[in-house]
Amino acid sequence: MEMKERLKIPRQPMPEQDPQVRKRNFDEVPLGYTPEMAKTEALRCIQCKKPECVEGCPVEVDIPGFIALIAEGKFIEAAKKIKQTNALPAVCGRVCPQEVQCEVRCVRGKKAEPVAIGRLERFVADYERAAGEVSIPKIATKTGKKIAVVGSGPAGLTVAGDLVQLGHDVTIFEALHAAGGVLVYGIPEFRLPKAIVAAEVDYLKKLGVKIETSNVIGKVATVDELFAEGYDAVFLGTGAGLPSFMNIPGENLNGVYSANEYLTRSNLMKAYRFPEYDTPIVRGKNVAVIGGGNVAMDAARTAMRLGADHVYLVYRRSRQEMPARIEEIHHAEEEGIEFHLLTNPIRYIGNDKGWVKGIECLRMELGEPDDSGRRRPVPIKGSEFIKEVDTVVVAIGSGSNPLVQSTTPGLNTNKWNYIIADEETGQTSREGVFAGGDIVTGSATVILAMGAGRKAARAMHKYVMSK
Repeated sequence: MEMKERLKIPRQPMPEQDPQVRKRNFDEVPLGYTPEMAKTEALRCIQCKKPECVEGCPVEVDIPGFIALIAEGKFIEAAKKIKQTNALPAVCGRVCPQEVQCEVRCVRGKKAEPVAIGRLERFVADYERAAGEVSIPKIATKTGKKIAVVGSGPAGLTVAGDLVQLGHDVTIFEALHAAGGVLVYGIPEFRLPKAIVAAEVDYLKKLGVKIETSNVIGKVATVDELFAEGYDAVFLGTGAGLPSFMNIPGENLNGVYSANEYLTRSNLMKAYRFPEYDTPIVRGKNVAVIGGGNVAMDAARTAMRLGADHVYLVYRRSRQEMPARIEEIHHAEEEGIEFHLLTNPIRYIGNDKGWVKGIECLRMELGEPDDSGRRRPVPIKGSEFIKEVDTVVVAIGSGSNPLVQSTTPGLNTNKWNYIIADEETGQTSREGVFAGGDIVTGSATVILAMGAGRKAARAMHKYVMSK
């Protein structure tokens, strides 16, 4: 097809469940491209000689390469091309914020809409899995080196996948009973089906990665004990799963959850499938979710699916400052989530039985920018009001679990207790100990954690081979 014709092709819309139907089920919202839609979208790529999209990808996927294969109908080959640098394409195609990474660099976006890189990545990953043709790349000759990976989130899975292909013996130690980290406990089924994560984890097992679940490093064993057991290097990818609260009155009331607990009960422990799973969770009718990020959107949309009549998203800044993905905000609004912007909770009100029954809020206005570059919310005196609620989910961020840091002498951390690691190598203050992902940066995106994992894997390979 001539270039002139390619430039006329509009971006292919993603088929989705109807909002009024999906808000009461946990099935995935986007339904995925058909082969014809994928080929049509792939033809929109003009195959730049210097593809800026690749520069925007933290794991350096050959984006023009795999898209060209899709345009030719070579879907399995396209999946193989992606997996040369990304072991989790089905995950990335769903939850990676392409709009601020690869797609924002797409030259098509200057005069029209960018190529739907994420949707195409998802398509080929799903196609390969459905076809049962998941190929295993050639593994390098065994090196005899043993590497321990603590945590099976995006960073840990990436490190393990890269290092096992280089010939090392890799074991992942996961504290929970299922591998996947935030991919399984933090992201809801309707955004990232757990079967997708399980398939990606199974792929790593086929590569030779060993995974030990229910194994809490820092408690069952320490980092020093891993070295004593013969491991040549250790990667710490324990994430940032420690809940944060606002320290306002009433946070100890029944019915007030951290987003971490609320989503873990629903996602990992399957509370939404009661009574098949007997995990308890409050199914509130009037739910307030505090925050404006992706986690807040996930919690609000989960509450709606658990049967809420009203879900109020309470955020102290305006829509422009919301850190959530535009797509997630759009989906939440479509599903009937009520946004209360420029609003901040000041206390939770309980009944005589210790259950939350209301939330007192204060109206805000935006002042000068703070350190984050966003305008600082300033309280409006005398603007207090009370909203009746029976459940509150606090989704204002999370911190680092201190267990590994507190049991690893000589491991330097910053004032927030995140591990200090070199940005390019992941090397920490302890020889042979590397780290990456949210435990270093604080809560960030899946793909940034994976990018850190790739860099650390390269450095760890160099380190163990020099010993």
